[in-house]
Amino acid sequence: MNPVVWLPIFLLLVASVQDLRTREVSDSFSIAILLSAVMSIAAGWWQLSWLAACLGVMVGLLVTAPLFFLGGFGGADIKLVSALGAWFGPISLLGLLVWIAIAGGVFALIAKGRDRKDFAYVPAITVGTMIHAWWPAVLVGG
Repeated sequence: MNPVVWLPIFLLLVASVQDLRTREVSDSFSIAILLSAVMSIAAGWWQLSWLAACLGVMVGLLVTAPLFFLGGFGGADIKLVSALGAWFGPISLLGLLVWIAIAGGVFALIAKGRDRKDFAYVPAITVGTMIHAWWPAVLVGG
């Protein structure tokens, strides 16, 4: 695993704390994740083409926007996943989304066990990203 991937994970961890405390996440986290991807690609620290980064952002937006309109995702969730698309590209992002969904399902069961109808979703995005960073080839070939 390339150690530079800990940069977006660190930002997601801090965003998770904010989401758990306030149920709101500052746009600065999404912007920082996106800009860190751009800087990492430009510096040669992260091996992803510019086209793949742009397509990753678009796939993130296209996949998560319907969830926002259906009430399943908040605005911060869309922006964070789209920014992660710049890190992982479109194909790898699809595998990441599976891990995020699995983590979200576990957190939903925990919330239901506590008689809560909703819960902060950024921690699920964070856990899914951490799992995907460790085992990227498990769901999607690399």
